[in-house]
Amino acid sequence: MAIEEDLDRGVDVTTVATIPEDAVATGDFTAREAGTVAGLRIAEAILSVVCTDAFEVERHAEDGDRVAPGDRLLSVRTRTRDLLTGERSALNLLCRLSGIATATRAWADALAGTGAAVRDTRKTTPGLRALEKYAVRCGGGVNHRMSLSDAALIKDNHVVAAGGVAAAFTAVRDAFPGLPIEVEVDRLDQIEPVLAEGAELILLDNFTPEQTREAVALVAGRAKLESSGRLMLDNARAYADTGVDYLAVGALTHSSPILDIGLDLREEG
Repeated sequence: MAIEEDLDRGVDVTTVATIPEDAVATGDFTAREAGTVAGLRIAEAILSVVCTDAFEVERHAEDGDRVAPGDRLLSVRTRTRDLLTGERSALNLLCRLSGIATATRAWADALAGTGAAVRDTRKTTPGLRALEKYAVRCGGGVNHRMSLSDAALIKDNHVVAAGGVAAAFTAVRDAFPGLPIEVEVDRLDQIEPVLAEGAELILLDNFTPEQTREAVALVAGRAKLESSGRLMLDNARAYADTGVDYLAVGALTHSSPILDIGLDLREEG
């Protein structure tokens, strides 16, 4: 009867069956591969919810640190049952965020010294946008808008609906004066009209590096420029060297692989 009640409450049946209730252990969150870590405080927060007693934490790394295989990131001492029950939830987010930070760091390293920065998009996991954008910052990137209300981004469908790039820009500016406005263009001849309207940020969609260089020369510092589309790590430097301000990389949040991190219980006694 007691076992049936435990199952009804949704306990970790493996842990409850194999570990005494009063057992205490120390577990080390350890990097299995090289990368940039993000989400250590998130892991702690998850354990704070799961652990029935207070737990001791020893921090060996900080978010944004580069780590190597075998590096201890975080050590936690608490009830063994609680630690193992919370293990996967803590690791799921820690590995996910660290994977984003690691991918972002590779782009930031590729752009180092150019004046261009890599930044994310809104292609994030539902419910995890704030955390994933935080991971981008840990990796050396910068954030785009957080929501549809933070800033305007006039894209091709808005242009079609409004009857032109300049018309769309004017409509947004009139409806929401003072709000930052970014305009997407896919041809060089669309740039001058939006500059004339007062655009301060222009997104160059699917421009080649050569076309991007032409756009930079045309704008001549009158607005900031962001490249989007066609971007890969192996051509990042070519785009950055054109003089653009940002490279928008949706893959940072929608398809970065996790960073492999594990939890190892220490053998005691």
